[in-house]
Amino acid sequence: MLIRYTEWILKWKFLVIILSIISVIALASGAKNLAFTNDYRVFFSKENPQLNAFETLQNTYTKNDNVLFVVAPKDRQIFTQKTLSAIKDITRQAWQIPYSIRVDSITNFQHTRAEEDDLIVDDLVTDPSSLSAEDLSYVKNIALHEPMLINKLISPDAAYTGVNIIIQLPGIDQMKENPLVVSYARDMLATMKARYPELELRLVGMSMMNNAFPEASQKDGMTLVPLAFAAIIITLLLLLRDISGTVATVILVLFSIVSGMGLAGWLGIKLTPPSASAPIIILTIAIAGAVHLLVTMLQEINRGLNKHDAIIESMRVNFSPIFLTSLTTAMGFLSLNSSEAPPFRDLGNISTFGVVAAFLLTISFLPAIMYCLPIKTKHFVVGTSSMKTLGEFVIKRQKPLLYSLSIVVITLLCFIPSNKLNDVFVNYFDESVEFRRDTDFATEHLSGTYTIDYSIDSHKETGVSDPEFLQQVESFANWYRSQPEVQHVSSITDTFKRLNKNMHGDNPEWYRLPDNKELAAQYLLLYEMSLPFGLDLNNQIDLRKQSTRISVTLQTISSNQMLELEQRANNWMKNNMPELVTDGASPTIMFSHIGRRNIISMLTGTTIALVLISGVLIIALRSFKYGIISLIPNLFPAGCAFGIWAIFVGEIGLALSIVTAMTLGIVIDDTVHFMSKYIRARKEKNLNSHDAVRYAFNNVGVALWVTSAILIAGFMILSLSAFELNAGMGLVTSIIIAVALALDFLMLPPLLMKIDSIKSDEANA
Repeated sequence: MLIRYTEWILKWKFLVIILSIISVIALASGAKNLAFTNDYRVFFSKENPQLNAFETLQNTYTKNDNVLFVVAPKDRQIFTQKTLSAIKDITRQAWQIPYSIRVDSITNFQHTRAEEDDLIVDDLVTDPSSLSAEDLSYVKNIALHEPMLINKLISPDAAYTGVNIIIQLPGIDQMKENPLVVSYARDMLATMKARYPELELRLVGMSMMNNAFPEASQKDGMTLVPLAFAAIIITLLLLLRDISGTVATVILVLFSIVSGMGLAGWLGIKLTPPSASAPIIILTIAIAGAVHLLVTMLQEINRGLNKHDAIIESMRVNFSPIFLTSLTTAMGFLSLNSSEAPPFRDLGNISTFGVVAAFLLTISFLPAIMYCLPIKTKHFVVGTSSMKTLGEFVIKRQKPLLYSLSIVVITLLCFIPSNKLNDVFVNYFDESVEFRRDTDFATEHLSGTYTIDYSIDSHKETGVSDPEFLQQVESFANWYRSQPEVQHVSSITDTFKRLNKNMHGDNPEWYRLPDNKELAAQYLLLYEMSLPFGLDLNNQIDLRKQSTRISVTLQTISSNQMLELEQRANNWMKNNMPELVTDGASPTIMFSHIGRRNIISMLTGTTIALVLISGVLIIALRSFKYGIISLIPNLFPAGCAFGIWAIFVGEIGLALSIVTAMTLGIVIDDTVHFMSKYIRARKEKNLNSHDAVRYAFNNVGVALWVTSAILIAGFMILSLSAFELNAGMGLVTSIIIAVALALDFLMLPPLLMKIDSIKSDEANA
């Protein structure tokens, strides 16, 4: 059946090629629907509890998506006429940023003071050019002692400040809205740098982070994909020494990539940094089947067969293992659908599309085009003698290899528990990314980007003015201020204390919470009526004045530290204000939880994939014994890699939580091809276990080496990504593939010989 199919392919080669091209074009046309999403929320499913808590808070108060201009005078003096004038100008211009709804800076901070019985509310700095030295000193003193400003918009040494712009996107077309914000902010930054050369200016904030995601994806697409193609072309030429085979493989890979990405476009999948790495993964994996087909074909031609018969023989011996490895690889990628992070689900699905396309093209397009292209194989001897030497070494040293590698594997597995689940989501971008550098600068000198927000509900309308409620809010805010990870805490209680002091003749002794609800409500109403447009209290109090927001700004900390701090806060609330207990919400909280949630969800996906792949191997190899044996070199590589990771790194983040499931299907490639040749030698050629190992090394060893080298090269190039999730995933996957090749060459053959020798001894007994 298979022979007749291959003969039909070769007979109608031009028709097959044309139909393949037409099919690829039809699929690829869906690529016009592909677009990069620029919302960090895409990492969280709609059912994610932390996302839901965050969305609820965002809908209650002013949203906190923002752009922050970090201002650093080169003389490190904020409170001068020149610098304050620049800040005033930046503040004024910032209102022009698209979708801005609020701008806060030290110049427009709503300073309150008493004049007899009147409450005066005005900008802290109205006209910087008119300020005397005494005025500047007065403004500086207020700013450095104002809880709402210090460590938030002004550094304690008065050398750094910020202008914070709150952004509220309409949400109609976010693909255009956020880039418009970032583009305007960057143009404004360039203008201000030219206008005020004495200032160092940087841009940070959630809007900038949102934009950093698609920029990282696009950068990888422009640099890493061409680099991966170049590396693979060079590798194929060096190892195959056949231009026709290299050209055909490159075309097949291109077709596989555009088919996978085009189908993703037809299905409406949005690209994110993880899913945008699919072309490199497809590129790398699609080559495996082609290389096996080509190597066998070239070897058969060198043995004297004509091209027609060599292609048929190559299809005969390779079709089943290529189908099997494609199936198991697809299963591994499909298991990513159990991931808590939708971008990894998309990565798994797009990669699966590419794997299926590559298989179909390998068994149709590749034989047809190779039959049309000229082939010169007189010097195709790369690695053949080395494989023979390696085979003899393994047979001769089978016992030492089996025992020593078993010890090494067990030792590495013992290191796995040393890994800690940890993430620093700002570090998802490496230091080559401007957003990362600017964020590190802002965190070091002014204020962090990590936050936790709490909505404290008084459970009654206008309850925020209740003295008892305010005292509990104040106690919680003060507890947070005492924590070592905290840089700043924003609470409405600071405003109440300031108003209470103002309304008592600015007497410092009255800087405390009002003890009368009606009086507190009057203070609040008087203050709100005096605030200018855009600087109201909706960022701290809900419309019913029933709830208030406490915003905590943190240093850059790891996810473990974040979760531990969150737990401490929850415990404090349960012990001190049990009736007001609420969960914290913020992107920081969301990213801190997602890694742990993803590990748990991926355990399910990996287990399902393992059971299915085990069943497939047992059925395909037609042997329960060989099916189970094949799992040993396929399960150990991931374990060994994470053991090595524990020794040298010791931390596992969001990306690495999917690697085991993703690579489970990939590493089976070498095992299946080696075992299929071994079983063929045992059953078809009646060879003993030693000669069957020699046969496998001689017939598939080169192909295994070539495919593994290409896989490692492809994923190592992915490890060069500026997006850490992709880089970490690429590096660990490369390690897993390298370990898998070593075990397939050095541990699997001794294991097969050991098992078969036991069976042989039992038969002779």
